[in-house]
Amino acid sequence: MTGDQLSRPEPMRRRVIGIFLGSGLLASFASFIYPVLRYLVPPAVADLGGDEAVAAKLTDLKPNSGKIFRFGSRPGLLIMNSDGTYRALSGTCTHLGCTVQYRNDLREVWCACHNGIYDLNGRNVSGPPPRPLDVFDVHLRGDEIVVSRKREA
Repeated sequence: MTGDQLSRPEPMRRRVIGIFLGSGLLASFASFIYPVLRYLVPPAVADLGGDEAVAAKLTDLKPNSGKIFRFGSRPGLLIMNSDGTYRALSGTCTHLGCTVQYRNDLREVWCACHNGIYDLNGRNVSGPPPRPLDVFDVHLRGDEIVVSRKREA
């Protein structure tokens, strides 16, 4: 081999290295962009399934407490206020769909995934949630607490 042939890299080897580096950079870029897009474009609001569900028995809740229940295929959140009244909300955070919970120490609804906070009327107070929680009607039927979707006027 001459000195001229030794200094030239092989074109195929260079092409393979370029493909590996390019695909690695593309994968890195995608892994940074995807979470940002998921944050900026929250998931669509899904249908919760059925129109009503038995959330609890009257003896299940104490004043200033909450209980997660099944409302169709999604969770719901039943809250008994300090004055004995009930409030029912969707149990799915409007940010990324995590299950919310009632914090009796602060009297607010909290999403642990990204520290989203809602008031007891379902309005988003702070954090990343873009929309309020759905509010449901609460009815007492015998010794059961029944939650139903709000009727459109």
